[in-house]
Amino acid sequence: MSNSRTGRQKYYNIFSHFYDLFIKLHSHNYGEETRKFLVDSAQLEEKAHPRVLDICCGTGSVVLAFARKSPDIQSVGYDFSLGMLHKAKEKDLSGQTLFINGDAARLSFVDDCFDVVCCSHALYELKNQVRTRALLEMKRVVKPNGLVLIMEHEVPRKRFIKMLFYIRMLSMGPKDSREFVKQGIAPFKKNFANVTLSHTISGKSKLIICRKE
Repeated sequence: MSNSRTGRQKYYNIFSHFYDLFIKLHSHNYGEETRKFLVDSAQLEEKAHPRVLDICCGTGSVVLAFARKSPDIQSVGYDFSLGMLHKAKEKDLSGQTLFINGDAARLSFVDDCFDVVCCSHALYELKNQVRTRALLEMKRVVKPNGLVLIMEHEVPRKRFIKMLFYIRMLSMGPKDSREFVKQGIAPFKKNFANVTLSHTISGKSKLIICRKE
């Protein structure tokens, strides 16, 4: 394991103690709206016992929102930080969700085994090559006609807020994070033929919907 990866794991293990508070302050109460928008976009109503995988699940807010949608949903949260997973397990009162410690670029699942794979506000934090491999892994494990849902930040319109946004990009993610966020659906069209873009009501987040053929 590289020193940089170990360092990032230590950072997120520590950050897990403050992560939910940070997100609450940052999202200004739009977090619940954003999670509902993502879950509803998964279109799971007509599937029997659907399987959902949340990559870089953090403290589990998104994957647990899927679990609350229906007791029939088989939900899996996947993250490389044990600290984040510990917090997620504490929040999983129903015990419906399986949490796994692992690398997003090397998923420990067979091909075509999930109906939906999602990643919320985390892909931009991965380095370019790792991000590319993670996308290929998501495509590998999702079933044919299944969905890969990527929720990312939208670039703010107001100049001052935009400046703060880019400062956060530089402090939290790799050097190409800013360019990745600005590219929209272009990086995803390299791996998926069917890609659409939508936005949350607040306009603060965008959802890239990729369907595997």
